[in-house]
Amino acid sequence: MKKFRKVLDGLTTSSPGGTMGSPSSGSAAGTPTAAPTPKEIDIQETLVSENFQMCKTVRHGFPYQPTALAFDPVQKILAIGSRTGGVRILGRPGVDCYCQHESGSAVLQLQFLINEGALVTACADDTLHLWNLRQRRPAVLHSLKFNRERITFCHLPFQSKWLYVGTERGNTHIVNIESFILSGYVIMWNKAIELSTKTHPGPVVHLSDCPKDEGKLLIGFESGMIVQWDLRGKKADFRICYDEAIHSAGWHHEGKQFMCSHSDGSLSMWNLRNTLKPFQVTFPHGKIQKDGRKESCKPILKVEYKTSRSSEPFVIFSGGLSYDKAGRRPTLTIMHGKAITVLEMDYPIVEFMALCETPYNNEVQEPYAVVVLLEKDLIVVDLTQSNYPVCENPYPMDIHESPVTCTAYFADCPPNLIPILYSIGAKHKKTGFSQKEWPIAGGLWTLGCNTYPEIILTGHADGSIKFWDASAITLQMLYKLKTSKAFEKPKPVEGRAADLMEEDPFAVQMVSWCPQSRILCVVGISAHIILYRFSKYDSNTQITSLEVRLQCESEDVISPSDNENNPCFSESGSNSPQTHHHHPASPGSKTPEGNKDTIPCLKVKERMVRVPPGYQAELVIQLLWVDGEPPQQITSLDINSAYGLLAFGNCNGLAVVDCLQKTILLCMSTLDLYGGADPYQRLTRSPRRNRQSTSGLTELSDNQQSIDMERSKSPTSVHYPTSLHNDPRVLPEPVASLRASHCSPVFYLLDNVKGPGRKLSLPTDLKTDLDHVNGHCTSPTSQPSAGKPRVPMGPEGPRLTRRGPGRPPFRKAQSAACMEISLPVSHTEVGYASRRAMLQQFHGVTMYSHDEHHSTPPYSWTDKESRENSFSRSRSSSVSSIDRDTKEAITTLQFGESYGRKNDALPNPCLWVGTSLGVALVIPMSIPADHEERMEVPVTMGPSGTVLMLKGSVLRFGFLDCMGSLIQSPYEVWRDLNGPEDPDRVRKRKLVHFSPSSSQDSCGEGHLAVVCSERQAKVILMPSQSVLFVHNITESSFVLRADVVSVSNSVCLACFCANGHIMTLSLPSLRPLMDVNYLPLTDMRIARTFCFTNGGQALYLSSPTEIQRITYSQEMCDNLQEMLGELFTPIETPEAQNRGFLKGFFGGNSHNFDREELFGEASAGKASRSLAQHIPGQAGMEGMKVAASGVVGDLARARIALDERGQRLGELEDRTALMMNSADVFSKHAHELMLKCKDKKWYQF
Repeated sequence: MKKFRKVLDGLTTSSPGGTMGSPSSGSAAGTPTAAPTPKEIDIQETLVSENFQMCKTVRHGFPYQPTALAFDPVQKILAIGSRTGGVRILGRPGVDCYCQHESGSAVLQLQFLINEGALVTACADDTLHLWNLRQRRPAVLHSLKFNRERITFCHLPFQSKWLYVGTERGNTHIVNIESFILSGYVIMWNKAIELSTKTHPGPVVHLSDCPKDEGKLLIGFESGMIVQWDLRGKKADFRICYDEAIHSAGWHHEGKQFMCSHSDGSLSMWNLRNTLKPFQVTFPHGKIQKDGRKESCKPILKVEYKTSRSSEPFVIFSGGLSYDKAGRRPTLTIMHGKAITVLEMDYPIVEFMALCETPYNNEVQEPYAVVVLLEKDLIVVDLTQSNYPVCENPYPMDIHESPVTCTAYFADCPPNLIPILYSIGAKHKKTGFSQKEWPIAGGLWTLGCNTYPEIILTGHADGSIKFWDASAITLQMLYKLKTSKAFEKPKPVEGRAADLMEEDPFAVQMVSWCPQSRILCVVGISAHIILYRFSKYDSNTQITSLEVRLQCESEDVISPSDNENNPCFSESGSNSPQTHHHHPASPGSKTPEGNKDTIPCLKVKERMVRVPPGYQAELVIQLLWVDGEPPQQITSLDINSAYGLLAFGNCNGLAVVDCLQKTILLCMSTLDLYGGADPYQRLTRSPRRNRQSTSGLTELSDNQQSIDMERSKSPTSVHYPTSLHNDPRVLPEPVASLRASHCSPVFYLLDNVKGPGRKLSLPTDLKTDLDHVNGHCTSPTSQPSAGKPRVPMGPEGPRLTRRGPGRPPFRKAQSAACMEISLPVSHTEVGYASRRAMLQQFHGVTMYSHDEHHSTPPYSWTDKESRENSFSRSRSSSVSSIDRDTKEAITTLQFGESYGRKNDALPNPCLWVGTSLGVALVIPMSIPADHEERMEVPVTMGPSGTVLMLKGSVLRFGFLDCMGSLIQSPYEVWRDLNGPEDPDRVRKRKLVHFSPSSSQDSCGEGHLAVVCSERQAKVILMPSQSVLFVHNITESSFVLRADVVSVSNSVCLACFCANGHIMTLSLPSLRPLMDVNYLPLTDMRIARTFCFTNGGQALYLSSPTEIQRITYSQEMCDNLQEMLGELFTPIETPEAQNRGFLKGFFGGNSHNFDREELFGEASAGKASRSLAQHIPGQAGMEGMKVAASGVVGDLARARIALDERGQRLGELEDRTALMMNSADVFSKHAHELMLKCKDKKWYQF
């Protein structure tokens, strides 16, 4: 615990920004102001570094790119391997564990040690791993790396400790599971085949022991050869050479016959009495053609042959359809007697497995279900019913039903919210599932002690939003909302409009949700916003539609005398809402500029519609087309239920809508928000702009307004003439090159994404713009190699020029799930276009950050340094940024009770606005307090002139009182407007306010504002606007996500950087508490979906189908073991059936043999050391010995040695006592014998 006392006299040295005369002091024109009144703040910060620890908690969703499947029939748990080396182990709901191989190699095969609490994985790097499942977080006990041969197939008999491993060379090796060491017993391929065979049989594709005799091993080779190997006699019992390649085989439980699947779509049945030819060959899906020939069929990749007591055997296989049936979906075929049932699947089948009642392969199997692993789904087919229904999946496997485009995470929600959402969502659940329970019901899970309601929202490409119950590290679907129902179905278009239209026009970009008032606001890819209110009753409603023209014609600004970037209204600088209120035109209106002017992208349903209970659309806001160009996508959003206001912005400006009166209050360009307090010098372009070009590649760099990127204006600042910036002839070569590439290749590439897919791949010559160097994503302010211009080549240049500056095409909806931009390692050029390229992918807007153009070291914005930096930067290569487009994007918005001006005595409703140039603006509002007046009197608002400056784009605002506690935004208590009339029910709005001055009588009035940008964080005292604390978060990277969160009954600032670091800073002192290099930013999916929440938790989309939850709280890490489920529970292994005397006499019983005697070192010898290398796992004793070090390790080892010595002494004492007792008994017996024989004569013996 540390006390921070700070005298705010305006001249303190701990605030690099200073307060005298800097823009951050809040002066309207940036002139020196009087120092604030000295004030003492006494805040006790309770958070220390020991309160933080980074840890993964749980992973939800379907395993991405699955490759293998295994099931333990006794423990009833399922394992799924993936191409990325992950293993998901599933049991009953709540029992869900994710393991990851360090190598990242694909998992080829999984084998459970049935009822032993262990799992064997075979990976593509030819390594076997043994996982211990008897702990909540499984760990590798042993690994065995094959050096000279590649693993193709593994088989582990039930209750055996010897694993059969087939290789690509056709050899079969045997591994001891306990020691994970190779046996000297090897079945060589040249011994298995006949001597007369001249060709190699191919890789081993099947291994299984005979149910009748465990000493017989069936080996299937890819070429079609089948060998039964006598393990005792070390010879082949029989060899089968079949014409077609083999994919799999399955035994009859009696061990007298087996079935094989082949590449020609056939199934062959073989009897051990006659192996010269199969006694039955069938083509299940092959019909006889008119010429008498069989039609060709696809391979049958796997077959399972399972017997049943009460009916005919089940033959289950995948594939085998005829080739001429094009467009057929993947199928699973179930043959039961003469009935053939074909089950069509939505996705390709990866693997399937029949679930049987017994684990013994020599008993009647009695299959009751089939687990089918698809590429994007997991289903269980019920075999006990004739129509084979599917069991309802209790896991959240449908997160990716439509690609995820955004996420939101809310912890500590109102407790009554989850039951209400679940009850409404349950009415729309799918039906037709099997009545049987989900068969994968192993493990043990109990509700943890530290649980609180948590809800996750996911937005999807089809416009749907899903609500998930995420309490107690589980995930369960609550409710699904389809935003597309608010619109008419879009009509097909042709020509250029078709190129600009979205593939997914309803895709969700961001959501803003207030759990207390249950108001939901959704931003879509088509520049639309939908406001939803929650109701438990259905209703007939008509959706109100508002249309906003938020477009800035920057290319029309030629001289300073014109209205600068202000097409939204005629008079600039006026703050009255009447001036900024835009009266929308009809969708069909046409203007001289083009036929597409003032038309929204989507058409809202105009008729009365019947809406079911749940979230019901009330208001739709759409941005309009201008001059035949689609609107820029929305970059920021905030809604406040207490104020009844909604604010949103994009790269053109800001708009505020009154949700209660359904009117537009404010519609201003970003430049007009400053009024007379603009901290930048925004120079106009030269009239020569149209005659200039750069190498004939693109004219975009000449069609931009100039902007002087200096942080602070002063009377002595050096102003360069416009022509100096516009004429490339007077610029140094690197500067001209950078100017020519003002539209970076990444920006250009993302602007021109076309085609049906959303996966973005970069050409080789463009990947340098996204280089990931040593874990740092850096700004392009670093000098490129040899000053080469980054200009997109080819015919795309004219396309970009035609669209005009700052107007990217209306891109295809890019889901966060499908964004897989790889960041290759480059040691020659550092180039990540700062936040610019990321924001382009987030929102499809033309924007740039102030700091992405400067490579100067961190500096404080005093007058002296402003002059120095202005001069030095103007002569550097980064001067190319001066000629860029002046569009300044609105990056974040926050409603709250604050002080709009320095002389305010009481807090008022305010809107905090953050921009991409690192500017924070405060807009005060006047809202009528009376309910009736609020519905009639318009809300007044306007810029106050308060301007605060930071480095980089502003990401987040937060407010603290002078005691250091978090001030929540005011909200309206939820009330159901569609409920039945009740005279006792209050119809008026009930508001809950959190005033900054309510809990700080001892500290005086005011509050602390926390402002975080992509480079910097500041704590500012309001209303004096004095900077208390400043912290430069990162210099080599930039912050992607930041939030003020509560952890351990206190608050902190949590940040996620592009270089993978997750950091926490104390508040208000901004002391670094944690800095962990957790997750390198390998694709845009992580950046787009990463979000923090209270309680020290966060989540992101780790793959297109999976959500990864993490925690950075030490308290939750300590309690995590209790919250996780137990994978292994002690269960007695079922006893084998007694087969009776007659079956055993006539050879029906299986012959047991001693594998230890056959495969052990004593008889088989040692395997070659060069063949495989044993690697002890970190979970084994070897890993523990290596990990134990230092004084604690020495003490632990000494204690263990003392315990072992005491145990040995105790055993020695017991043995000594036993020997003494034996000696006494021997002496007693000897004495009795002597007495008995003492009086006998010699002839009596």
